Amino acid sequence: MKMFCYQCEEAMDNKGCTTGGVCGKTDTVAVLQDLLIYTLKGISSYAVEARKLGVKDPEVDLFVAEGLFTTVTNVNFDPDKISDLIEKALKLRDRIKSAFLEAYKKANDGKEWTKNLPDAATWYSDKSIDAYLAKGRGVGVLSQENEDVRSLRELLIYGLKGVAAYADHAYILGKENNDILAFIEEALAATLDDSLGADDLVALVLKAGENGVYAMKLLDEANTTKYGAPEITQVSTGTKDGPAILVSGHDLLDLEEILDQTKDKGVNVYTHGEMLPANAYPYFKKYKHFIGNYGSSWYNQQKEFDAFNGAIVMTTNCIQGPKDSYKDRIFTTGLVAWPGVEHIPDRASGRPKDLSRVIEKALSLGGLEETKGKDLTIGFSHTTLFSVADKLVDAIKKGAIKRFVVMAGCDGRHKEREYFTEVAKKLPNNTVILTAGCAKYRYNSLDLGDIGGIPRLVDTGQCNDCYSIVVIALKLKEVFGVEDINDLPISYAIGWYEQKAVCVLLALLYLGVKNIRLGPSIPAFLSPNVLKVLVDKFGIKPISTPQKDIDSMLAVGAVA
Repeated sequence: MKMFCYQCEEAMDNKGCTTGGVCGKTDTVAVLQDLLIYTLKGISSYAVEARKLGVKDPEVDLFVAEGLFTTVTNVNFDPDKISDLIEKALKLRDRIKSAFLEAYKKANDGKEWTKNLPDAATWYSDKSIDAYLAKGRGVGVLSQENEDVRSLRELLIYGLKGVAAYADHAYILGKENNDILAFIEEALAATLDDSLGADDLVALVLKAGENGVYAMKLLDEANTTKYGAPEITQVSTGTKDGPAILVSGHDLLDLEEILDQTKDKGVNVYTHGEMLPANAYPYFKKYKHFIGNYGSSWYNQQKEFDAFNGAIVMTTNCIQGPKDSYKDRIFTTGLVAWPGVEHIPDRASGRPKDLSRVIEKALSLGGLEETKGKDLTIGFSHTTLFSVADKLVDAIKKGAIKRFVVMAGCDGRHKEREYFTEVAKKLPNNTVILTAGCAKYRYNSLDLGDIGGIPRLVDTGQCNDCYSIVVIALKLKEVFGVEDINDLPISYAIGWYEQKAVCVLLALLYLGVKNIRLGPSIPAFLSPNVLKVLVDKFGIKPISTPQKDIDSMLAVGAVA
């Protein structure tokens, strides 16, 4: 086979993509990504040893996180850029290696370090895509022959990719937690250790969940410190006459810089996909040309971008192969890349990104015509909900709210995802849906009403804002005085697609949440034995039919 990848929900036949990714990545990109991850493991093996001697290299640590984020589904499809990252990884590996060996000699009276190192820490090649491909084909997922060890290692790595993504978002906004980066390296290095058994790997998987909680908390602090706590907001999905820029992805600093640089230039700015929650941050409301949200989740972008007569900026993951009809007006930035698509360079010397090319393109296109759209209600962060905590608790105690159903995570192409729409439609009027991520586009346009002024659809934000759902659950646990979070009247039906959702899942497992329904399919990277562990220990189960699952969720006893 040319490649093997099964990290996302769309893995071919729920087994794995072997000739090209369903996501659009070529076999060349897939193999280069395998080699990049392999090299990050080698860097990590040195970084872990160096840290024991007090040697740290912040650039190396952050690069490992960024490298992992680069390999998240729908981020970087450009073989040249990934090749550049491999070259940089080799240079940084040599740097942390030299720093460690020097520190070791100093700490051990000049003795040389003699421990045998894994190949990931020692292999080398001059920069050449052909040489990288030759190496990468031997170090991919299937290089580990034991199915269960492979499954646990990949589950850990995919969780780490989500942790790395959230941490990187926070670092961009100036919030740091170096313990998270240290754990990422510790866990990556552990995937090279053949002495670790299943119990060791399961423990690391749960620790990845723990660090997922820390990373989401860090990002929540980064977002709210800079942009204020989200407010309950009505967001228009209509359009206004005039030139326009559409901003997709997750990066709020990119959005800020786009809004700053388009001020008073006659260009309207819209959000798309996971950027929708940005409309609820107080900071962004000062921009009069910030109009609202256009379109829906990532998998509809080819149709929606084709119809959007403006410039488009992809700030993080979620890019699909651009159609020729808009390839000359879509831009990537940050870690996102697609061959032939113009890339906005990173910030230099603390200065904002230069977005003049995006603005020029928007002005040259003429723009959009005015259309009406439905208003969406967003902005229910944990701070917002705590402000109405008394009303919420009173509604639960009086029986007006019988159950919360968490339907968060990712959206995707498969028709089976209509399950989430049907669940939303069929849930009785005394239930409240808690959501985050682009999964909400399956039901956020439904008129679900409210319960005593509390909307039946509570949108807490982006996928990383699942942290708000966690905080809400922990607060309810405290209010009702229950010892076990599973005694709360909360059920979970999580839609997953990529590795950020894996991070969220592991975070919930770390917190002890059980009986999570996962769909539309069980991940292909879970071997039968590993899946059995998750079923036996945590009650993980596949979604079934909407009505059957609703009946089951509502049959669970409420809080006394």
